[in-house]
Amino acid sequence: MQRRAFVIRSSAALALPVLLGGRASAIFAQSGPVAYPTKPVKIIAPVAPGGGVDLVARTIADRLQKTLGGTFIVDNMAGGGGVIASQAVARATPDGTTLMVGYVATHGTNPAVRKLPFDTQKDFSPIAMVGGTPNVLVVSATLNLRSLNAFLEHARAKPGKLSYGSAGVGSLTHLAMEQLKLAANFFSVHVAYRGVGPALTDLMGGQTQSAFPGLAAALPHIKGGRLIPLAVTGLKRHALLPNVPTFEESGFRDFTGVQWYGIVGPAGIPAEIIAKLNSAINQNLAMPDLAERLSGEALEPMPMSPEAFGKYMSADVARWKKLATERKITLDD
Repeated sequence: MQRRAFVIRSSAALALPVLLGGRASAIFAQSGPVAYPTKPVKIIAPVAPGGGVDLVARTIADRLQKTLGGTFIVDNMAGGGGVIASQAVARATPDGTTLMVGYVATHGTNPAVRKLPFDTQKDFSPIAMVGGTPNVLVVSATLNLRSLNAFLEHARAKPGKLSYGSAGVGSLTHLAMEQLKLAANFFSVHVAYRGVGPALTDLMGGQTQSAFPGLAAALPHIKGGRLIPLAVTGLKRHALLPNVPTFEESGFRDFTGVQWYGIVGPAGIPAEIIAKLNSAINQNLAMPDLAERLSGEALEPMPMSPEAFGKYMSADVARWKKLATERKITLDD
């Protein structure tokens, strides 16, 4: 009888994970912390070295190595506007050894304006939001326009005679201005550049009249007096431009899009590993010295749970897809 009881109890224990399905890992995880990392972890930056994406990748790799132990390596994988890196991560083994900096281009605007060989919602595990920086509407100092209303009046008085530069078709710098054109009812010719740097150079040289870059790219020229900031996106004024109003303050709703950066991985990473990474990243985001380092790219920490980060990305895609459809913006033609 004792042997029979043991067999029955053992069989029930073995059957429990099957009966519980996806809840089993959460229940059995309570028996002890997951061992992670046990192998080197690669964080892919889907761009060439330099800039905000690379900074986030290297900063998070350094902090995770100190917090969790193990080895975290940054791998720059540029090409295809982030598509090459994203595809590699989507196909990677979901064991937590391959991560990526998912940001507004790869998981916000790209899926809104082009067909991709993967699904940014279904093929990735949201792990942690790191931070964001607003976009800022700027004009050349030679125009001497000091407010958003003054710029809009100027633009409406010269229909078709003004132009703006962007970092390329479908980029946030393009979509943000198209959002403003639609909301404020004015027209300005779009000039697409290969990056925001050349766009700002031509703006300061008088070839174009406005642009909608990320704050980090525009800030040196604003401080140098060559660009005038008129309004910023986001829910509140930025600490680096305390005198520049948000679009919300200026009477425009839903200009909350920012250039955000987070950490994602392939779909199917165990929940215990995701939770461990999220906790470590959020713990570091609360440290003043990390906030100071991110401020070099005008980034403000935006800690979130994995679930909240997933919802944030989904909402961002929906926002830009709606606008791209209305303005007939696509990279598939």
